[in-house]
Amino acid sequence: MAYSLRVVSRQASWAPEIQRRCFHASPLTSAAQKVAMSKFDNDNLPHEKLQKTVDIIKKRLNRPLTLSEKVLYGHIDEPQSQEVERGTSYLRLRPDRVAMQDATAQMAMLQFISSGLPRVAVPSTIHCDHLIEAQLGGDKDLARAKDINSEVYNFLKSAGAKYGVGFWKPGSGIIHQIILENYAFPGLLMIGTDSHTPNGGGLGGLCIGVGGADAVDVMANIPWELKCPKVIGVKLTGELKGWTSPKDVILKVAGILTVKGGTGAIVEYFGPGVDSISCTGMATICNMGAEIGATTSVFPYNHRMRSYLQATNRGGIAQVADKFQKSLLSADEGAKYDEVVEINLSTLEPHINGPFTPDLAHPISQIGKTAQEKGWPLEVKVGLIGSCTNSSYEDMGRCASIVKQAMKHGLKSKAAFNITPGSEQIRATIERDGIAKTLRDFGGVVLANACGPCIGQWDRQDIKKGDKNTIVTSYNRNFTARNDANPATHAFVTSPELVTALSLAGTLNFDPTKDKLKGADGKEFLLDSPYGDELPQRGFDPGEDTYQAPPSDGKSLKVDVDPKSQRLQLLEPFDVWDGKDLIDLTVLIKVKGKCTTDHISAAGPWLKYRGHLDNISNNMFIGAVNYENNEVNKIKNQATGEWAGVPEVARSYKSKGIKWVTVGDENYGEGSSREHAALEPRHLGGRAIIVKSFARIHETNLKKQGMLPLTFANPADYDKIQPTSKISLLGLKDFAPGKVQKAALNH
Repeated sequence: MAYSLRVVSRQASWAPEIQRRCFHASPLTSAAQKVAMSKFDNDNLPHEKLQKTVDIIKKRLNRPLTLSEKVLYGHIDEPQSQEVERGTSYLRLRPDRVAMQDATAQMAMLQFISSGLPRVAVPSTIHCDHLIEAQLGGDKDLARAKDINSEVYNFLKSAGAKYGVGFWKPGSGIIHQIILENYAFPGLLMIGTDSHTPNGGGLGGLCIGVGGADAVDVMANIPWELKCPKVIGVKLTGELKGWTSPKDVILKVAGILTVKGGTGAIVEYFGPGVDSISCTGMATICNMGAEIGATTSVFPYNHRMRSYLQATNRGGIAQVADKFQKSLLSADEGAKYDEVVEINLSTLEPHINGPFTPDLAHPISQIGKTAQEKGWPLEVKVGLIGSCTNSSYEDMGRCASIVKQAMKHGLKSKAAFNITPGSEQIRATIERDGIAKTLRDFGGVVLANACGPCIGQWDRQDIKKGDKNTIVTSYNRNFTARNDANPATHAFVTSPELVTALSLAGTLNFDPTKDKLKGADGKEFLLDSPYGDELPQRGFDPGEDTYQAPPSDGKSLKVDVDPKSQRLQLLEPFDVWDGKDLIDLTVLIKVKGKCTTDHISAAGPWLKYRGHLDNISNNMFIGAVNYENNEVNKIKNQATGEWAGVPEVARSYKSKGIKWVTVGDENYGEGSSREHAALEPRHLGGRAIIVKSFARIHETNLKKQGMLPLTFANPADYDKIQPTSKISLLGLKDFAPGKVQKAALNH
């Protein structure tokens, strides 16, 4: 049998930019006002330049602009000539800075080293937050991580020094919290090698998650390409009160838009309800916008942001933002959105989302009943608060207010209770103000200032793999097995306040807004609504100094990579396309259902290999469900007829010169920005990925690594492909952006 099917690529136009690599300062950093972007940078704020560019674009488009359009279009490289059309054109942009976490920075810096360039062209930083495993507690876990990961930390530290990249040492905190405290500002355009980079939207910046190759482009002074996003407006009315928190806003939005509803769009919040949300609360909302596939999320500049800037010793930035508040840092009156969602904060009920997906939204009043109907475990085994999403001073204070009430009645947490401070500054401040002690007295363990259990860096010992159980977290993502590597763990995402209340009750079947608890004296009581100061009354305690600035000239410095290392490996160029059609590609695996970057390139114990492409390729697709047998990491080798793990079969094909293709479902590549999910298929002989639809970052990562990311013109054609099919991609010489690509399918 033979079928004909069509696949479509949304490939960006690749401009010949290599000759433009140079090291003069970005035009965005030559603003007239002499206010530095941060205390660590010599580059000044770009607002005057941005305003001039926005004025040019506005005149060309002759219409009001949304806030996100102003900030994004203000960073266009050639505003006089570039085509600007939402959802259609590709923008060439000049971001203000780059941020990289340590797991992704390894590959990004290895790629930058391969470029042969002497120094990064824009302010850039590395943040050591991903490689610290939660095991015993903050100090012990940090010391262990420094020992185990010394080779990687030394590499990143020395590479940063040589190439002009700031280095935040292990223990500094989570990248997104460090950015909010030190680098984010209203009007910023930043790219970061982590999917939750949009956290910076809480300070009015457009902060966008990308793969390492995109970061290298920007560090090499090449304009960064982004498909012009659509704009989804979320109008907030009313006022937050009681148990309802900023986290409930994005949990509600996720329930409305689903995990792919924001794909190809920026989510822009506006309306009178905005002013009832703290700056760090806005950051929480923007952070978790990654869970709906949005390019990024952003809030307009207001007095809550001004207060946070002043509290973090950036009053000068606040003064500049005040000047540009109406013209640049808020939407024009009459600006049009592609879609509008309206939420009344006054009537918004606290939510809890999950399990297994962050868009399965439940009001707290319904979760107990739903869990019983679905057979989800009611007992809460572990409660976890903190992370990059919810670890502000306000968050910790509100949790402490609940704990104090409980302990007055002689109660402590029934569940194990873990606290992850988002930064050294937060840790030091909650220690000084007694909040950390209160949480410990409740039964809590304060973990290191790092990602920890949120990304699977958790040495969990209280259950065995396969044991069905429930945990509640204030994190952002709850894919199967993400937190503890146990596919039977039912993880629910909610606010830190609800995590604390549910840990206290020990069950999902508890609504703190109306359900009473029984104190040690046998008397029932109702918890008062939580309260916490938005900002510390005594100011922030910076804690230990954990930043290493790069020297002004690193030419004489060396970055050594041991050829025998199992964790670091210098990159070799991939083979070059021979210009011919790809004939009879073997189907490596036809993936069934949800396939996130966690399924394609698992995290957890594999994080240690992020700097060694060949070693980490041994995790390729080990979490993906095979359509043929509904099993993971078990596929048939079409050349031998034997069943084996996916990486083993791929390596067998590569050794025999057999080129292969993967077929996938909807929203393929959802989740993390990790480009290893694109690098590994390329390294092991893959040529194309054909799916019903892609998540934005992963599609871009595939292109950057020379993989063809193709979508079915007719999604139903997914059903025509069998494990034994051979797929030929024909007419590749004439392939072009927006052009339908012909494929021949043979059984």
